[in-house]
Amino acid sequence: MADAHINHKNALTYWESIDADVNGMLGGFPYISKVDLQGSKNFLAKLGVGGKSATKLGRAVDCGAGIGRITEGLLLGIATTVDIVEPITKFADNLMGKDGIGKIFNIGLEDWSPEQSPDAKYDLIWNQWCLGHLTDLQLQSYLEKCAKAINVDGLIVVKENLSTSGEDLFDELDSSVTRCDQKFRDIFEKAGLKIKKTEIQKGLPKELYPVRIYALIPDS
Repeated sequence: MADAHINHKNALTYWESIDADVNGMLGGFPYISKVDLQGSKNFLAKLGVGGKSATKLGRAVDCGAGIGRITEGLLLGIATTVDIVEPITKFADNLMGKDGIGKIFNIGLEDWSPEQSPDAKYDLIWNQWCLGHLTDLQLQSYLEKCAKAINVDGLIVVKENLSTSGEDLFDELDSSVTRCDQKFRDIFEKAGLKIKKTEIQKGLPKELYPVRIYALIPDS
């Protein structure tokens, strides 16, 4: 099992060594940021989120936020308040005191528990290029917690690289796993979630992994 090799300490050591800029966040491919953000905006608009006529969401959370590339390029435009979950303090510090930023949790996703009180639920929980640092069991548990932390019409979004080899691939460099589409679908189902919409991100360089975005809701 590829995820058996995941080591959170090694992952943190890797990210601590990375520059707190878009180039660092995107592994030397900063130019893909614009295409990525536009793809996310288009995807959400198809679900009635964002867009010119849509009402702003109340509260969103950017999980594994890094320096806030997605928070500033997408989420603050569609939500009044955006909370941040990011274990690397030097990344999260980039967002301190900025308008619209809510709570900042300097913690790994495996240890983060969204507040369960009714007045603290989220309209959108965004997860992008970070879930590969969780083992399969941790990811299932994490998604189960997310499902309890969204409002009635809330969405959990997962946007991640996909393995095309038919099996999950472990990356020793940052101690992460690139999962195949079927593995994600299996974990979503085990976590009690169903896919409301999914599509492949268009416009990325052919040499990179394909990226798929999923909008998830509780299956009940």
